[in-house]
Amino acid sequence: MGIGQRRPVARSVGIAALALAVTAGTIGTAGAAVAAPNRDGDSAAKRPGANRLEGVWRTDGYGSIVEIHGTAFTTYDVTRISCTPGWFSGAQVGTPGRGGVVRYGASGKAYATASVTPRGRDRAVYKEDGAASARNLTRLPGGLPAQCRQPAPQDPLVAFDRFWATFEENYPFFAAKGVDWRANGARARADITPQTTPDQLEGILAGLLRPLADAHVGLGRKQADGRYHGVVAEWRSGTREPDEHEQEQAARAVAAQLVAPERPFGLGRLGVGELPGGIGYLRVSGFDDYVEDGPYQEHAAELDKALDLLLAHPDRLNGLVIDLRLNGGGSDELGLRIASRLTDRPFLAYRKVARNDPADPTRFTAPQPSVVRPAAGATRYTGPVALLTAGSTVSAGETFTQAMAERRPAPVRVGENTQGVFSDLMFKPVSADFVAVLPNEKFLTRDGGTFDGPGIPPDVRTPVFTPEELDQGRDSALTEARRILSAGPPTTDRRTPGPPTADRRPPAAGRWPLTVSR
Repeated sequence: MGIGQRRPVARSVGIAALALAVTAGTIGTAGAAVAAPNRDGDSAAKRPGANRLEGVWRTDGYGSIVEIHGTAFTTYDVTRISCTPGWFSGAQVGTPGRGGVVRYGASGKAYATASVTPRGRDRAVYKEDGAASARNLTRLPGGLPAQCRQPAPQDPLVAFDRFWATFEENYPFFAAKGVDWRANGARARADITPQTTPDQLEGILAGLLRPLADAHVGLGRKQADGRYHGVVAEWRSGTREPDEHEQEQAARAVAAQLVAPERPFGLGRLGVGELPGGIGYLRVSGFDDYVEDGPYQEHAAELDKALDLLLAHPDRLNGLVIDLRLNGGGSDELGLRIASRLTDRPFLAYRKVARNDPADPTRFTAPQPSVVRPAAGATRYTGPVALLTAGSTVSAGETFTQAMAERRPAPVRVGENTQGVFSDLMFKPVSADFVAVLPNEKFLTRDGGTFDGPGIPPDVRTPVFTPEELDQGRDSALTEARRILSAGPPTTDRRTPGPPTADRRPPAAGRWPLTVSR
């Protein structure tokens, strides 16, 4: 997920502990966010001088329809049984750029956070700032389907069906998780009546999600102040999110090994320090929230400040430790931005695909490669690197770890498996009270595998912020990373092994015909 935009939750875990910001459309008032909707289909796009993007589009994957009318940008969430207002609406910022690209910003924001670029009359590309890939759009003949303009029914059974269908048609990991979503859904649905209360419905929906044990799956419930509170998120078995006290203890254990106090950047989300023996230290607690409120470019500029200090004299560095153990995710692009300062040659980071057939969970969009290219006009470091990882390394922290595995020389990973959640998050309102949070993507390795589920394993396994270590002020992972870097480069090249459970089947590209019928 890009940053500096609607950001209800960072592209990360910890959903149950976070409030979701209100920028969603309200289920039950379909079309309310659109000023004077285009009722004549795509004919406006054919008029001389009209906006080339004017009209209605469907996404390749992601279960969405996009309507562009004048300066308004509105999304709708589509399943085979429903069409309801989506999470995001916004407006054009500035005038169209080269090639007809139009920038859009979230409602109430003065800056742009995404772009739509036409590719001929009937195709376009939507790109969120900070995301590692784009979404292909195809013009939808006939304009906005009539069902999308009607108020959505609000009774508990209809809300349940929308929730269930949203996961059934988008979630890619039921087989890998060993979950029979259809059987579980049928049992849960039998417990719902017209008298089912929101509290009871919450319990039923949360009960469906818990067996997935997926930290990128969640349920948000709307509060009296209009914000959403996450009510369920399950970490991989054996892992958990360290609490504030444990994070403070961890910071003291790290500080004990630095030769001078860490210098913070990005509102404390980044830290630059030095370890004995001329080894640099970079803490990355997340790939977002580096500024209070601003576009992606401001977050990137703050990251550059930290990297400029860290790499001010790359020839003097005898090694570099990048600490991702408490990384809550964020923008994949910011991770690639760091990688671009650590190479002198391009390399493939990963290939990204999204599920795009509601009836077939094995069909995905065509892979989109992300390539790391050496940063131009900036100092770069190409020596040995150690990455510190843990179960609390999640999402964008993991895509960065996966990307860096293709760097040469490859970093050594020290610590524990990462959490095992890589996809961007989708936020799908399913009723006036609830929003579903779920992934629909895979980040593929060079040979077509993924680390979704088990996470990326370390090369050297050590304790990470265990109660015993924290009580004694020890940090075995950092100590081991220092030892490895001080010993010199490895004698053999290091490549990331795929876990035995990795899905190594190449994704099938495909496109599903949009239907919005009852």
